[in-house]
Amino acid sequence: MTQTSPEPQDTAATERKPLYRRLYDWVIHWADTPYALPAIIILSFAESSFFPIPPEALLLPLFLGEPKKAFKFAFWCSVASVLGGMFGYWLGYAVWEAGLDQFCFQYIPGFTEERFAKVSELYGEWNFWIVFTAGFSPLPYKVFTIAAGVCHEDVNFGMFVLASAISRSARFFLEAALLRAYGEPIRDFIEKRLGLCALAFCVILVGGFAILKYVL
Repeated sequence: MTQTSPEPQDTAATERKPLYRRLYDWVIHWADTPYALPAIIILSFAESSFFPIPPEALLLPLFLGEPKKAFKFAFWCSVASVLGGMFGYWLGYAVWEAGLDQFCFQYIPGFTEERFAKVSELYGEWNFWIVFTAGFSPLPYKVFTIAAGVCHEDVNFGMFVLASAISRSARFFLEAALLRAYGEPIRDFIEKRLGLCALAFCVILVGGFAILKYVL
């Protein structure tokens, strides 16, 4: 007897999942492939200049799947993220006024004219600390990397690279250390409460911009 393929049913179930759940599933599926390391390198690079999904979406299952390699993944994630930030700086420096500005405002989530203008103003006064804060916190780092290139007269490139290297390394290596220490309970929590985690991330993101706006 020929068995009925379950694929249509599986496809329908997938289509019912919320968008963030599908994006999360797509990103973390690379953790179970031979391309996990190249995937985290590409994701980290892209997130620093234009891609909306943070590298932690893939870093988490990599840390938990191979805890002995956690610091290796953190290292490559840090290197790729800094290189992506340098690319973002170049984008702001070289092609911002050639149409990149309108593309970013229209198609990159969280990249609004008001937010970009605020970040540009802050660079003149805070410089190193703005880059460091953006690199270490859940703030949209890509906004700051591109803005740094646009404001290159206020943001020295060497300082930008140094602040990015310190903050991104501190962030990813701290996450690696915590996940090696506490492991599976953290993964279970995120898997079962993904919607809550996404909401919490958004709250932190909005709170970070509030700090930049009203405190700094």
